Amino acid sequence: MALKQIDHGSNAYQQMVQLRMEILRKPLGLSFTREELDNEKNDILVAAFDEDKILGCCILTKIDERHIRLRQMAVQKNLQGKGIGESIISFAEIIARDKGYKILTMHARDTAIGFYEKFGYTVKGEQFEEVKTKHHIMEKRL
Repeated sequence: MALKQIDHGSNAYQQMVQLRMEILRKPLGLSFTREELDNEKNDILVAAFDEDKILGCCILTKIDERHIRLRQMAVQKNLQGKGIGESIISFAEIIARDKGYKILTMHARDTAIGFYEKFGYTVKGEQFEEVKTKHHIMEKRL
């Protein structure tokens, strides 16, 4: 498995969009707008690959000089629970730390809170709804 940053608009990025669509959006009856995808040009795009096949991904979006947000974390359904998500999170944290960020935050689906807690993330604040799903803000000091 190779972990790497990928370029917006590349073939790897197209695979990332498709994976996120299958895992995160389609089950909720949602899709991406062109504007949403265009706004990812300045984000840090992280993905795990086996050869040229995407296994999982996430996006890091700058909030301010100290805070960065992890979002759109997805792993192929048949590969969940095999350590790929853990590797992606670890890699994303290293990138964020190397770029000088101090706090990684996210809007975690309530169904994923236990996963993120295993890696030191803590729930902050009250539950809220986003993209038709219950979420909590979670964060970790890097």
